[in-house]
Amino acid sequence: MKLRRSAALLAATAVIGAACAPVALAAESPSPSPSPTKELPTGLFGSTDPTYDGVWRQSLALLAQHTMGVEPAPEAVDWLIGQQCESGAFAPYRADTSVKCDAKTPVDTNSTAAALQALEPLGADDAVTGAAVKWLKSVQNADGGWGYAPGGASDTNSTSVVIGALEAADIDPGDLQTEEEKTPYDALLTLSVPCEEDGGGAFAFQPDKKGKLVANADATAAGVLGALGKGLVTKVGDTAKVSAECVRGDSFTRENAAANGALYLVDAVAKDGYLKSALAGAEDQPDHGNTADAVVALAAAGRTAAAGKSLAWLEKNSAEWAAQNGPAAYAQLIFAADATGKNPRDFGGADLVKQLGATGPEGWNYTAAGTAAPSKEKPKGQDEEDGGVSVWWMIGVGLVGGIGVGFLISSRNKKQPKP
Repeated sequence: MKLRRSAALLAATAVIGAACAPVALAAESPSPSPSPTKELPTGLFGSTDPTYDGVWRQSLALLAQHTMGVEPAPEAVDWLIGQQCESGAFAPYRADTSVKCDAKTPVDTNSTAAALQALEPLGADDAVTGAAVKWLKSVQNADGGWGYAPGGASDTNSTSVVIGALEAADIDPGDLQTEEEKTPYDALLTLSVPCEEDGGGAFAFQPDKKGKLVANADATAAGVLGALGKGLVTKVGDTAKVSAECVRGDSFTRENAAANGALYLVDAVAKDGYLKSALAGAEDQPDHGNTADAVVALAAAGRTAAAGKSLAWLEKNSAEWAAQNGPAAYAQLIFAADATGKNPRDFGGADLVKQLGATGPEGWNYTAAGTAAPSKEKPKGQDEEDGGVSVWWMIGVGLVGGIGVGFLISSRNKKQPKP
């Protein structure tokens, strides 16, 4: 699901150049440096250059706050809505939104799907969310899936994050069939590594140049959630019944693929409790972001013991990583903690909700409990009906404490080239 490597999903530069889509390698990267020559936009989360991950990190931050019962700052929601193109799509970042999008604007499925997952629960206008859904449908591939860039080959991460967005918009991905009668779930099944092969049970990002499916832990975390029809947020207790062994056969289902992927992740974190980096020369280094994503996937698949072990490792070892990587990292940890029933406000002695809020718009005050000062007006593009931020604000932390997330696109803080 990521798409985070600069924003969260993503990937390796070489692959992007060849496939026009970021590769969701489970890799961790240093935090981008702040841009001293650019003034950061009002309402934006984070202090680093948003060129490659502005929409992604903003979406995760807003979704995490909403999940924890915190009302986002109106200008933060306005900023995200303002990034949308007339087509309904989102690019990683538009520095000048007064200039209309054109064929050269690098819109992508990951940014659009992440924004949709954040804006739907915040009660954004149907004109905003409906346009995003329409665009995503328009760029669905014949095999039922999506690539990072429109027209790019389908990959597990992109397909999964779009599935989550459709679910957020109350659209059943299984009903979204192409002319070839293929659904998004059909695309994911083709990317599930057969049990008898090396890495059996995992998901591949995409087939390699020879058509072989190579196990990818980051893609597997995304694929498990996608195959289960879940988005970035997974509720505690909303778990699937999964098999205890890798299964395959003529009646192979998306639930089977999710169960197989979860088994692969259980084995991957069994020894150390964390996933390792896929970057050359750093294979023995832990990947905090993808580990957080794996926790959410494991929790969703009912693998609570493995999820708990990895979460305990993150509690002890993620503080420095989160501080370096900012809002998306804090959001991932909030999703992981909440998906397993752990209080994100007491995570290794830290209040993740408060730390996330500190990376947001100045002047939006958060109390020690992590709640925000109520706004005097609704963000632009937000409905007056139930389901808006104010409704969740009134419901309070108590009713949403069991919601969680995380996944895909880990560490989208790595700069990536335009597709």
